[in-house]
Amino acid sequence: MPVSELRNTNNEKVGELHLNEDVFCVPVDRHFLHTVVKSQLASRRAGNACTKTRVEVHGSSIKPFKQKGTGKARSGSKRSPLWRGGGVSHGPKPRNFALKLNKKARRLGVKMAISARFAESNLILIDSFEMEVAKTRNFLSLMNGFDVHNALIVVPEHNDNLERSSRNVHGFKVLTSVGLNVYDVLNHKHLILIKKSVEQIEKRLLA
Repeated sequence: MPVSELRNTNNEKVGELHLNEDVFCVPVDRHFLHTVVKSQLASRRAGNACTKTRVEVHGSSIKPFKQKGTGKARSGSKRSPLWRGGGVSHGPKPRNFALKLNKKARRLGVKMAISARFAESNLILIDSFEMEVAKTRNFLSLMNGFDVHNALIVVPEHNDNLERSSRNVHGFKVLTSVGLNVYDVLNHKHLILIKKSVEQIEKRLLA
């Protein structure tokens, strides 16, 4: 069973924490992680782009001019895509971009992402992360103490002061353990977990 140092917000060692190897020591498959991230980002797309076809645009359906004798190219409708104000041919319509991925695969992706950060020694465990006031300066001071400039911080529950202190700092993001996902883990160099968050994550991923 892997063991990692448990630190406080002053970057002082206060103990050790035993981690579940089925969550933190999973073999990493880069291609599988790519598939999971692709599915996650595709699901975020709105897919609400819409153009009007020649049937939907406003305009008369009468033939604009006679077929022959005008010297012009023949035309049958003002709503043709060739005319200004006409419909759009082969334009986008509302659609769902989501790529289906079952729950087991999504959980495995999160395990791999966490395991990758643990293998790189970019996983930091903190006993608790409480801030008395929402001050960006205080937050930066704590992160500088860990020599961390890009990190995802996972807390067990919403922490208003921490979230407000970090939201204007580029490279940092605060998430609850329920919202932990592959993209955000891989999109940040370091992963900071609160002790209570570790228990929640293991319980969720091993359910």
